[in-house]
Amino acid sequence: MIPDEKKEEVREAADIVEVVGDYVKLKRSGRSWKGLCPFHDEKTPSFHVTPDLGIYKCFGCGESGDVFNFVMDMEGVGFVEAMRSLADRYGVSLPKEEDPEFDEEHHLREGIYHALRYAGVFFHRHLMESDAAEDARQYLVNRGYNHKIIKKYGLGYAPNDGDKLYRMAIDSGLNEQYLLEAGLAKPSQRGDGFYDTFRGRLMFPIFNPSGKVIAFAGRVLGNEKTAKYINSPQTKVYNKSEVLYGVNFAKNEIRKTDEVILVEGYTDVISLQQNDILNVAASSGTSLTPQQMKILHRYGEVITMIYDSDSAGQAAMKRGINIALEEGMDVKLLELPEGEDPDSFIRQFGKESFLDLKKEESEDFLSYLIHKAQREGKLDDPSQKKRVISEALESIAHMPDKVSRETYVQHLNGLVKVGDRALFEELGKILQDLQQQKDRAKRRQKRQAEREAKQQQQQMQAPDHHTRAFDDQMRNQPVKREPEPPKKRPNYEKELIRLMLIYGRDMIDYIGSLCNEQQFEDKELRSFYEDIIDRFKEEEPVNVEAYADREHPYPKLVGEIVLEEHTVSERHHEKIGIQYKRDKNPYLTAKGALKALKIHHLDRLQVDLYERYNKAEGDERREVMKAMKEAGRQRTMLQQSHLDELFPDPDSEHAKEVSEKVFQYKMKHEK
Repeated sequence: MIPDEKKEEVREAADIVEVVGDYVKLKRSGRSWKGLCPFHDEKTPSFHVTPDLGIYKCFGCGESGDVFNFVMDMEGVGFVEAMRSLADRYGVSLPKEEDPEFDEEHHLREGIYHALRYAGVFFHRHLMESDAAEDARQYLVNRGYNHKIIKKYGLGYAPNDGDKLYRMAIDSGLNEQYLLEAGLAKPSQRGDGFYDTFRGRLMFPIFNPSGKVIAFAGRVLGNEKTAKYINSPQTKVYNKSEVLYGVNFAKNEIRKTDEVILVEGYTDVISLQQNDILNVAASSGTSLTPQQMKILHRYGEVITMIYDSDSAGQAAMKRGINIALEEGMDVKLLELPEGEDPDSFIRQFGKESFLDLKKEESEDFLSYLIHKAQREGKLDDPSQKKRVISEALESIAHMPDKVSRETYVQHLNGLVKVGDRALFEELGKILQDLQQQKDRAKRRQKRQAEREAKQQQQQMQAPDHHTRAFDDQMRNQPVKREPEPPKKRPNYEKELIRLMLIYGRDMIDYIGSLCNEQQFEDKELRSFYEDIIDRFKEEEPVNVEAYADREHPYPKLVGEIVLEEHTVSERHHEKIGIQYKRDKNPYLTAKGALKALKIHHLDRLQVDLYERYNKAEGDERREVMKAMKEAGRQRTMLQQSHLDELFPDPDSEHAKEVSEKVFQYKMKHEK
């Protein structure tokens, strides 16, 4: 358990304005800071951060809390993970924690981060030290990159050996699962081991806003007939649609200038940064997404886009314009001379030339689109001119406020000389079409959510499969089917049943007073729990022997729960490198399982309430919303509270005595 004084040390060290500022664009307002709430959509800032008190509060939706709550909500992690993340960031050392809470998701995420951090060091050392990386080093020299920028961005080299990273990581004690989950290794198609995902490539680590490595991009160095770049797959810590390359280095400068320069590639970002143009980020070769734009809007109001002049670059630019306008940003465009990109331009002409060009040539999105069409002769052809005007109006239609739309329609009229009335009529039609598209998209999402919920419900309620298939000639002979793999039962539910079977009436009384059958997800374990409670009330024996002699499915369940080849704590040790003796304190084990049980029950309840909310109307809809908020509040409380705060210690003398004994199964090879 992490001492309370350490929690307070982390709380005092963490700058809540800086932490919140990674996600919300804040402006000083008296003694507090103000910005748009990240928890709900709003146009007028109602989200306040008060550093003197170390808290935040939204006066629009009511969300509030301290720096720990904020990290938990924004990164989707538990209290311990949030605290350790902040401790790492602000240099507070924390003791290693033995965790009986069955939070496998937390340890998996931490394991993935650890694997990615290990890989980052591995790639960087190979770049700097390996003879095989000579081509990679020469490539960087030709780009003009100095040692400082290479180190800052953690650039590296993936050796061409098939599994060198994998072997060295395993030899260093890294869990194989973490390498696979991080997308750093893949199973061999021959079925005889694993191979590295990245081989023979220049490596670009990708960071989240707080500076953690979350993925990699690997660039080919030769002329091989293969993809120029390959990227990490989606993982539990990396969603490419929510990531911008370089934003962790650029965010403070974007805040200062209130502007972000958006480029396409990794080398564009690095070259501009090396030349002291710091407010730059890249969409990393992917189509710009609304999630990425929301991230940029946290730091600045103005976005200057620089895209390649080829057809793919221009198409991406137009999509990006509409996304940025819909987010409410002030959009500018800059076109570089033919054949140049930001990387090549700044290496050839330098910082001052780039800034001069940006100042003289960048235009608001509307002027850029019309002037470009004019240079291409599109405004001289009536049909092409109509298409250009329609595209411009479509971009204007994405603006969220009416005043901006009207201002830009008048600006468009000054550029194309068509007449306000015709333009406003056409804009009205486009706005109507866009609203219909949004309504259709919402209906599709609702139907999809309903289908997924229905499938999930059917899977939970599906009866045993006894359906027989017959062929045309032998109608009485059943076709053999491969047996379906059994559904994995939640470990925490099995632990509660095991503890009741092993420790008897005091444990049953303790667990039974703190949970109920509705909180069990597995149907057979739920029935098992109910039966134990019934026998307890009737003062009938409850133990392993009694249930081993019962009808189906109890003997099978007893064997699965009590006589597993590997215990939960041993699997826990394998995954996190921390070991505690099983049932050294069985009531502490029960508390951990109860916490997990209640959290997962609330997760299912929130899904059910969300489905009801989509179908409800009027007063019922408001009541369901209240229930959703209460469920969320309870889940947050469970996540951030320690076990001893959630559950009382046992009262009986027998229970206290049992808690002091060590109970441990022995494996076959130990007997």
